[in-house]
Amino acid sequence: MGLLNSLHFALAVLVTTTAAALAATEAQTKRGCNDTCGNVIIPYPFGTSKNCYYRDELLDFFLNCTTTTSPSSSGEATTTQLIWGENVEVVSISLDPPELTVSGDVTKQCNYSSDILFWNSMTFGEFSISSTKNRFTVVGCDTYAYFSDLNSTFRTGCSLSCSNETRFEEAGACSGVGCCQTSFPQAIRNYNITLYSFDNYTDVLDFNPCGYAFVAKEGSFNFSKRELRGLSNRTQFPVVVDWAVSNQTCREAKKDAKSYACKQNSRCKESVSGIGYYCVCEDGFRGNPYLDTGCKDINECDGDNHCNKKCHNIDGNYTCLCPWGFKGNGYKNGSGCKFPFTEISLGLLVIFTLVSILCWANKQRALKQLRRQYFEQNGGNYMLQQLHQQQGYTNRTKIFTEDELKIATNNFDESRILGHGGQGIVYKGILPDNSLVAIKKSRVGGDSRQVKDFINEVTVLSQINHRNVVKLFGCCLETEVPLLVYEFVDNGTLLDHIDPLKNEHSLSWETRLRIAAETAGAISYLHSSASIPIIHRDIKSTNILLDHNHIAKVSDFGASRLVPLNETQVSTVVQGTLGYLDPEYLLTGQLNEKSDVYSFGVVLLELITAKKPYEFLGLEQKNLATYFASSMEEGSLLEVIDKRVLNQKNAELLNEVAFLARRCIRVHGEERPTMKEVATELEGVIAMKKHPWVKGEDMMSKECECLLGHAAANTSVGYDGAYGNISANTFAAYESIQKQMAFEIVDGR
Repeated sequence: MGLLNSLHFALAVLVTTTAAALAATEAQTKRGCNDTCGNVIIPYPFGTSKNCYYRDELLDFFLNCTTTTSPSSSGEATTTQLIWGENVEVVSISLDPPELTVSGDVTKQCNYSSDILFWNSMTFGEFSISSTKNRFTVVGCDTYAYFSDLNSTFRTGCSLSCSNETRFEEAGACSGVGCCQTSFPQAIRNYNITLYSFDNYTDVLDFNPCGYAFVAKEGSFNFSKRELRGLSNRTQFPVVVDWAVSNQTCREAKKDAKSYACKQNSRCKESVSGIGYYCVCEDGFRGNPYLDTGCKDINECDGDNHCNKKCHNIDGNYTCLCPWGFKGNGYKNGSGCKFPFTEISLGLLVIFTLVSILCWANKQRALKQLRRQYFEQNGGNYMLQQLHQQQGYTNRTKIFTEDELKIATNNFDESRILGHGGQGIVYKGILPDNSLVAIKKSRVGGDSRQVKDFINEVTVLSQINHRNVVKLFGCCLETEVPLLVYEFVDNGTLLDHIDPLKNEHSLSWETRLRIAAETAGAISYLHSSASIPIIHRDIKSTNILLDHNHIAKVSDFGASRLVPLNETQVSTVVQGTLGYLDPEYLLTGQLNEKSDVYSFGVVLLELITAKKPYEFLGLEQKNLATYFASSMEEGSLLEVIDKRVLNQKNAELLNEVAFLARRCIRVHGEERPTMKEVATELEGVIAMKKHPWVKGEDMMSKECECLLGHAAANTSVGYDGAYGNISANTFAAYESIQKQMAFEIVDGR
């Protein structure tokens, strides 16, 4: 086989030999024998001189190391080659796996050749070409080539045809267009390559003057269209050959100890080509298995191992020493190290068990003490005392555990927050029976007044059973802050529905009137129908909840007070919300039922005007109750009433409700009506709304004409579509309303 004459192949050899050099410490040869030839390392059983290679009747392990000198442009060039058999150049030798990498020639046929048939053959003695690491490759566009053994027991090959217009794959892909690769059977000890051209490359001469066929190590050739012009001037490719030390199987070879090639600390393996066997070092050893002392022990303690503390190397393995006082294998899992004294171990186990039990008992005692501390801190004893005094109501209030409420609120996740009240945060909860509840987490923090507010809400709600009052289900006191569980009302607060900034779709006047009547009825019930009169003390639009049918539910009883039956008022610290707070209560600190009447009157004003009860306008403060009263006295009520509910149908009803609200917000509590009177009047207004006189096309009865004036009966209500303002014709109709209101104010109605 010729010398290397391609730069590409020289680079491939350099990479291969460099890799072989890294394994030099493992690739040993016999003492006194050459272990290299040029850059190629020669391990035993191969050798280059007598007694340096393994002898077998059929297999040839002798290699010839030759050095040649040839002229070059820069002088003389010296080339060292390792030749095996019939002039086969060896590039590298591997013991495991047992492989030779040799140089294989490229079969080439060109347009300028007179012969239409070219061939090339190669033999490997008793060794075989690797069928898994080599590929038969054909390159060309007017080419036919086949691969066979010298005895022609099989044949495989490729036929290629293409033109300059053919679309070739990206570089590196030998996919059948201009380049074809195929595999061949195992145990092929020789081969012949035959190459043809169909038309002597006449039609493709401008880009493919020659055809090529060769066997090459897989991955050593990457095809691209430019290879059709000259195969990058390469004439050789690396070929992998499988070798074995005998044509026997391992079982057969072991019968003859004298000829058996595997030495100490090694084992036999069947050849990958299916012919013969080869040797490898046992696990824990490394080196040359064909030499008497070639497989040497690996010191596992120098690298990663599974020892817990101290590693001890032994032949082919290692052992782990146990810590002081223990014995066994000392592996990291500790399963091999055992304490030598059973009785001491048992004693330590008993001590450990006792300590664990004592720690557990102490922890349980601490938890129990902490829960009791929270129970007392949250007013549990006071609540039990209050509930005990209310016979018949105790069974209505359930004591929930903290775990139950954590599950119901997804551990009090922020996404479950419904709102922030004056006495705490309200979460949406789902009980195990899938019923929805609202859970209030009180802001107690050790403040005794807030604790009483919380307990007060529990005791107040536990005795209330009214359809327009939020129902209490129970509470939890074993947490740092107390928790209340009550009925879930799903449609927000009254303020959410009447505030123009929060809701574009306003409630109708009929719905507002009904909500007012339901709220008044609930407060009247608290004042006069509960077993012990209850003053809510914080009536406001945000404490009036609405369900999906807009049914009113009075909520938030944290500030409420029970009034003994023999008393009409209670002295207490002033508490309430700015804008709703009774001015008389604010001055005197004397709480009575008329304080709730005043707050409800402000809620009526919100329903009528859709304005906030208290606003800061720069440095100026605006109180809705004062503003409303002055508007009535000045005859400018129309400027205050919510234009979304004002029309000729509602004129009389608005008049009635406005006067009722005005009476509720009088400064002197004795001049205000009771909540029972307020509820009765609102029910009367609703009944008047349903009276036949106020139905029909006329919209106005004679009674309305007397109240509003004759002129109002002949006017119509109009609206400015762009701004929702009442038209000029409407002002004339409502002028009489204002005069009548002024009259009634003077009259003391």
